Amino acid sequence: MSRARIVWYGGAKKLPEIDLMLHAVPGVGNVGKLVTDSLVNTHESTLVARILHPDLPPHATLNEDGILTPPSLDIHSVILPDGSNILTLSSNFQPLTPAGQYEVASSLLECCKEAKIGRLLILAGLSAEPGNEAVHVVCASEEDVNAITEMGVEVSKEHPAAGIIGMTGMVSSLAPTFNQPAACVIAETVGTSVDSVAADRLVAFLKDSFKLDIGLELDNTKATAEKLKAFFDLDEVAEMPLDFENSDQDAGLFYA
Repeated sequence: MSRARIVWYGGAKKLPEIDLMLHAVPGVGNVGKLVTDSLVNTHESTLVARILHPDLPPHATLNEDGILTPPSLDIHSVILPDGSNILTLSSNFQPLTPAGQYEVASSLLECCKEAKIGRLLILAGLSAEPGNEAVHVVCASEEDVNAITEMGVEVSKEHPAAGIIGMTGMVSSLAPTFNQPAACVIAETVGTSVDSVAADRLVAFLKDSFKLDIGLELDNTKATAEKLKAFFDLDEVAEMPLDFENSDQDAGLFYA
């Protein structure tokens, strides 16, 4: 039985039926998280749900209104400048155990399946040498590969070569088992704690390749980056390592 619990807001009892959800959690350069957080901070947004789990770091934080908030993964409905709606999922944390990550990923994907979300795009960063600025798209099923390729987007079968662990890996790879269309979009980054330049490159890639104009500029992601830097500088628990029994075996894998 899953230990994940979903708390709904604004009278919602399930996710709205929307074409797109963008997913991001803390990871390399916090690239994807910068995009989703900037969307919530910049455009009109509404909190739809929070996913709670006992394996999230035991740290409640004060929100902008001074209200104490439990550690959670938050789902927002965001209105883009063109009037369309998308969903975002973001968090300052992710579960610290493999079981917790599996349970949260499964609960999220079950909600997406029930709501018939058109496509889930999982956004992340990949540590790379300075000067490497590629953006890779990875899929977990032939059906997703074909759908993304038909959009004119190249799907990588080489990067990230070492694989993906953490919530990003779980959500991306489990999506086909829930019949949820999905793709993981990964921007290379030098790996600084908060890389707003790589986030802006990811925004441009979404616009050019997926024809998705989410109405963000570098100034938006920079402003969000400053907030994240302050949070991570003050809060070491936000960057606690994942609790794997044989951590040496995980060396070189892509965390996100």
